[in-house]
Amino acid sequence: MHNFHFTPESSKSEKYATLLPQLQMLLRGDADLFVANLANVSAVLKEAFGWFWVGFYLVDKTQENLILNAFQGTLACTRIAKGRGVCGQAWAQNRVMIVPNVNEHPDHIACSSLSQSEIVLPLYNRHGQIIGVLDVDDTELAQFDETDAEYLSQICTMLTRELNVPEMCQPLVAAV
Repeated sequence: MHNFHFTPESSKSEKYATLLPQLQMLLRGDADLFVANLANVSAVLKEAFGWFWVGFYLVDKTQENLILNAFQGTLACTRIAKGRGVCGQAWAQNRVMIVPNVNEHPDHIACSSLSQSEIVLPLYNRHGQIIGVLDVDDTELAQFDETDAEYLSQICTMLTRELNVPEMCQPLVAAV
């Protein structure tokens, strides 16, 4: 993966267009390393856009909760119930959610009071089942728009297509 050289004049679309082919090459290199690839995608997005928090939550084996997985950023909520908060609502409603002001969103879960805006996108397996979500937060209001939704959706589709996605994601449990 190359360092990204964006000019201050680079538009959001130009940044994404630069990232997409590089992410695809990265993912194809180690398709069996699902969590490692999620971690790298999180790191690339955070580095390229300077967002506050970027990461993935995966559906647990009970199909009742999202469990924190690979991410870049500050301390995060480790478990989110289906239908709760922006992540749980995006999962339950099977849709992209753009929240310009999280303080005005019903049932927002504040993992950090610094987060002011958020976008959440479903992540699917090859059978079209939701296995998790991509969650992105920023400290600025109205940071995310339809351009982000379009390109981040492409990245989620790329993850499904390029990686050997587990059929059912399970929470990481430490051996006792």
